Amino acid sequence: MQPPALPVPGPLALLDTTEGFTRRKKTSLWFVGSLLVVSVFILTIGLAATTRTENVTVGGYYPGIILGFGSFLGIIGINLVENRRQMLVAAIVFISFGVVAAFCCAIVDGVFAARHIEPGPLTTGRCQFYSSGVGYLPDVYQTEVTCHSLNSKCQLKVKSNTCYCCDLYNCQSTEYSPTYYEFVGVRGCQDVLHLYRLLWASAVLNILGLFLGIVTAAVLGAFKDMPSSSFPASPSTDLSLSEDTQPPSQSSSSFGLPPNAPPLYAPAPFLPGEKPPPYAP
Repeated sequence: MQPPALPVPGPLALLDTTEGFTRRKKTSLWFVGSLLVVSVFILTIGLAATTRTENVTVGGYYPGIILGFGSFLGIIGINLVENRRQMLVAAIVFISFGVVAAFCCAIVDGVFAARHIEPGPLTTGRCQFYSSGVGYLPDVYQTEVTCHSLNSKCQLKVKSNTCYCCDLYNCQSTEYSPTYYEFVGVRGCQDVLHLYRLLWASAVLNILGLFLGIVTAAVLGAFKDMPSSSFPASPSTDLSLSEDTQPPSQSSSSFGLPPNAPPLYAPAPFLPGEKPPPYAP
């Protein structure tokens, strides 16, 4: 029994397949490009916050490196024809690690900015900046300043290029204060305010990179399973080839004859010099 013919995709079906693949590709490129831009901002803001002072070394720039590398692999994988799936799997792995790093750095930067930096004295101008001038080592205590509290006063040793706030320094307590009262290696107290804003900006960008990385990984995961060929081969060609190459027994069975039946026309052999019989209708 002859198997049923497979449905042949028409031009509209092929057009829908091509448009679907192109649409998914553009969507994937849009998400990966957006994640790459966010990664560059995370790296830039994080490095600026880390290098702003010497005694504050936080700054979530590590997710920018990981997410940026994953986005770069994703752009390459989307435009590949061969080994596209392997490249996109590698991009998804790096983006997943970057999402975890962005979550951790967002918490660290946000907690540090909220708990360890008090912007009140900085914005009201109650902090002072000490600079010893050119030619002095900044790691050596250069002077002692007098800080006044409610009932007493005390001496505070500060280094050169330091912004210090006596309002945040407790003279009567020897315990560790969670709030930073001095910032070393700055060019002025205005740099501390910039650091405060940069830390919050880094936390917000890491949260944005967290959610955008999750969505981008999901989009790439769906795109890597799509067929790379936009125009699949027509099955009608395969059917015609299979019918041409089948043996005579199978071709005769397609006309309703048994497999062992003689051919429909077989000319009789004639001896040399013998004439064929006259034609009879």
